[in-house]
Amino acid sequence: MSDTTILNRDDMVTAKTSVSVLFAGDSGDGMQLTGTQFANTVAVYGSDLNTFPNFPSEIRPPAGTVSGVSGFQLQFGTTGVYTPGAKFDVMIAMNAAALKANLKNLHHGGIIITDTDGFDAKNLNLSGYGEANNPLEDGTLKDYTVFKIPVVSLTRKALAETGLSTKIIDRCKNMFVLGVLYWLYSLPLETTIKTLKTKFRKKLDIAEANIKAVQAGYNFGDETEMFSQHGRFSVAPADKKPGVYRRVTGNEASAIGLAAAAKKAGLKLFLGSYPITPATEILQTLAGLKKWGVKTFQAEDEIAGVLTSIGAAYGGALAATNTSGPGLALKTEGMGLAVILEVPLVIINVMRGGPSTGLPTKPEQSDLLMAMYGRHGEAPMPVIAAKSPVDCFYAAYEAAKIAVEYMTPVICLTDGSLALSSEPMLIPSPDELPSVTPVFSPARNADDPAYLPYKRDERGVRQWAIPGTKGLEHRIGGLEKQHETGNVSHDPENHALMTKLRAEKVARVADIIPDLTIDNGPEKGDVLVLGWGSTYGAIKKAVEQVLEGGCSVAHAHLRYINPFPKNLREIMSNYKKVLIPENNCGQLLSMIRDKFLFEPVGFSKVQGLPFNEMEIEAKITDILKEL
Repeated sequence: MSDTTILNRDDMVTAKTSVSVLFAGDSGDGMQLTGTQFANTVAVYGSDLNTFPNFPSEIRPPAGTVSGVSGFQLQFGTTGVYTPGAKFDVMIAMNAAALKANLKNLHHGGIIITDTDGFDAKNLNLSGYGEANNPLEDGTLKDYTVFKIPVVSLTRKALAETGLSTKIIDRCKNMFVLGVLYWLYSLPLETTIKTLKTKFRKKLDIAEANIKAVQAGYNFGDETEMFSQHGRFSVAPADKKPGVYRRVTGNEASAIGLAAAAKKAGLKLFLGSYPITPATEILQTLAGLKKWGVKTFQAEDEIAGVLTSIGAAYGGALAATNTSGPGLALKTEGMGLAVILEVPLVIINVMRGGPSTGLPTKPEQSDLLMAMYGRHGEAPMPVIAAKSPVDCFYAAYEAAKIAVEYMTPVICLTDGSLALSSEPMLIPSPDELPSVTPVFSPARNADDPAYLPYKRDERGVRQWAIPGTKGLEHRIGGLEKQHETGNVSHDPENHALMTKLRAEKVARVADIIPDLTIDNGPEKGDVLVLGWGSTYGAIKKAVEQVLEGGCSVAHAHLRYINPFPKNLREIMSNYKKVLIPENNCGQLLSMIRDKFLFEPVGFSKVQGLPFNEMEIEAKITDILKEL
């Protein structure tokens, strides 16, 4: 929460520039729904925001235990909200385990709103506190502002006349807490009420119960004396560029980016996909766009997902497939087929913690080397990475443009923190989006010269031959192709030539990508923080804070990983030290060392959690001390 506040003494409302909130409870407490509803409300209200859902991978995690805690963190404010907050200002703890799991990340003096019904003997024992050590009573929370509310009891009282079962009524407790928070931060109820009516339009009794619960929570905040000494807060809407906004998750943005690229190119969009956490929502989102000509296929496995997409690409569609780490491993042979066929294909890999099943619901950036090199044979392909939930739209769009215009598969990297997090997106006009221009082989007459399907233009790109087009008959398959004719060839010199030509085509993508620029800070200085992917928000905020202290530090962020921007070496050479924070064990670091014989400083985090700005700021400070 901002240190700068303005007190309105007439109604005891304190103005804040930003607030970070955590909703935490059992996985069955509806914390993801509650956080999403709060995010929707502040988005409609006009705030800038950034969210981070964090939940267990088990379908039925152990209730009441720390390992079963589900959380949804968000930060909203008037401007410059790049992360969900390094620490949070307000924690809603629905039980003892939620408090124990998250107390260390609450700001000193922060607000805790607890459901005291979740601190009974059973919950205290399951959480590890022990029946005799209730943190609400033993002084553990003396450094915080604590509001103890019997949420379950009050929800039952508010819904006593609905006729619903106690089990169903108890499920509405999250809406009661949501209502309290709406009152505390001077936010309207209308967005949530409208959503509940839509969500439960076929179960009106459930809709009405949830609406009554959120209203009861709001009224409780208004009528109780509990908050009288503390007052309420308000966060003014952000000063945004005029236009139409919507809140998007990274997965939704990726899906819309593919659809927009297909529309811009005049192509049908096909997605072959096998459901996998945390990438499934891309399939779900595109499945809802059938009226726009989008075709989706839920395959029986990852291999079928990529192969059906290759078939669609061969047939003339903008084809895509989406997956996460284990699924990318299964798709690798198919990806090699796309490389040798030279057909356009977008592979969106939503990275998660590994290896194997690993941490299915936790983010990690550990697939970079796999995206670069994880195929048998020499099978290069462009690799780009999104930096924010909204940027997933532009990264997917750019991946589609490169795939179509260079006749190549392209890997687009996001991760779990981007895919499931959300922020407001200014909907771009179609006219603002760059063109996507496929080059099809024209029909041919009998007296035309022999058709050469792998004849290349000055960029090394072949034309797109659509099956059924007159005169374009040619061989297709996974065997090596003879230069230009496409006939099967096992000639050693030809294989060397084709390997070289495919690599050169990918390398020439560097001719169309923009130079790397400094996001913030001086063009030359002491430290450059070089990031990629989801580290963007934490790095940006950390560098802003260090610059306020007068230090010579800058931030640059890579979208294009293969090929690198042409000026990357030049940019790095302008600083005494280059710091590369990564949610892996130093994969970009290894690539930089290998290509440029440059020795950056690595900063790794592999905890299934994204970086926060405080961690990166501390690392920058340590480096500056050594200079």
